[in-house]
This record gives sequence, structure tokens and C-alpha cells, in this order.
Amino acid sequence: MTDKLKTEGKFTYAEAGEGPEIIILHGLMGALSNFKPTFNHLSKNGYKVLIPELPLYTLPLIKTNVKNLAAYLQDFLEHKNINQAILLGNSLGGHIALYFTKHYPEKVKSLVLTGSSGLYENAMGGSFPKRGSYEYIEQKVKDVFYDPAVATKELVDSVYATVNDRVKVLKTLSIAKSAIRHNMANDLPLMKQPTCLIWGKQDEVTPPEVGEDFHKLLPNSDLFWLDECGHAPMMEKSEEFNKILIDWFNSKNI
Repeated sequence: MTDKLKTEGKFTYAEAGEGPEIIILHGLMGALSNFKPTFNHLSKNGYKVLIPELPLYTLPLIKTNVKNLAAYLQDFLEHKNINQAILLGNSLGGHIALYFTKHYPEKVKSLVLTGSSGLYENAMGGSFPKRGSYEYIEQKVKDVFYDPAVATKELVDSVYATVNDRVKVLKTLSIAKSAIRHNMANDLPLMKQPTCLIWGKQDEVTPPEVGEDFHKLLPNSDLFWLDECGHAPMMEKSEEFNKILIDWFNSKNI
């Protein structure tokens, strides 16, 4: 997707398609390319899709938290003159979408959450592999998926480089701690936006009971399961994920 990236001021993002705007928010270890099949599918089926690179490692350490990442999203929407958008987030990206929705509900048309953090400490705190040998990191990355083959060498190399960069480690831990502080359990019942929850049955980072609790707490939510799937359904089961999305959008006239 690097061929689609454009930079304008402090924003670097990919954009394609025409129609209702969908903002995709990647996770703590998630590259934009993780969403490539979904980006392509949605942009060819009546939606304008944008994926901003979140400033996980470029904000000052004291500002590296969920609150300021949500503020960055607000700045991005203003930059693009988008008054209302669909927010689609995986893992930390889902948490940012929820925090943003809490503070700017009028700007969120609907939500799509997959493997989202925001409810439990272990959802974020246990998902970041500590420093170790390459083989240890490789195994930790593979554990994110049901099918370990999804953990390509490129992905493992990227995570290994991150956990061996002192500044990135500090900023990653700062985000993880802020995610624990910003637990959304009390806020979810107030969010009336139509919400699509897509969860892997074998997700070990945000296990199935987390998806069930999101469904119970979000008053206007629908929960869909993908079998033989871990923490990143848009990667492991992209075709099924995309079909659920389009069918759900059509059912809600979104």
C-alpha cells in the first residue's frame, strides 16, 4: 500500500474510493498493509476509505496515549473536511475509535470493532511482546494468529525491530498503560451508534468473552464470529470479514 500513501503536513495516509467515508485505525503493532484486502474491497464497493498512519512513535512521550491519538484523529478529520465518518478499528485502533466516539459522538456514523481493546487490562498489557531472541519474538507474533503462517518474516522483523528500539518500547508501554487507564466499560452503554463487532473465535489477545462483553454493553451492536481466526480477522479471514462488513452496511443502510 506504500504506493497509495500521501503526506500532507503532519498526516500520512492512504485514500481510495468514493462514497461515505470510512476511517481505518490500525493497532499497536499493526501496519497499514494489514488492512490491504479490506481497503481495496471497500473502496471498490461504494466507500471512500482512508487509513492514517497513527503517530505511535512520533508524539512526545508524555503525549503518547489514547487521548492524544484520538485528538490526532480529530485533527485528521478536520484536515480532510469530514464531518461524520464510519470508524473501523482493530485492537488499539478500536480503542481509539471508542474514545473518540465518547468525546465526538456526532462525528461517528457507525463503528466496526475487531479484536478491540478498551475493556480489559490483559487485552493491551498482554499483547506486547517483551525483548528477547528473534525466535521468542517470532513465536509471540505467531500466537496472535490462529494460522501461524500469517506471521510473515516481514511482520516478525518489524515487531523485532520495534521491541529492540528503546524509544519505541517506552512509547509502546506508555500507550499500553494509557489503554488500561481509559477503560471504556462505563461509556459503552451511552454509545448509540450502530456497531459491528467481528471477532475471531481463537483470539488470545482479546478473547471471545471480550467480544461478548462489548456486545452486551454496546446497545446497538451486532456480533459476528469467525472460526479458525485469531486477533486480526481482516488479515486471517479477509474474504469472510469483508463480506460480513458489506452485508452489515447494507442491512443498516450505511
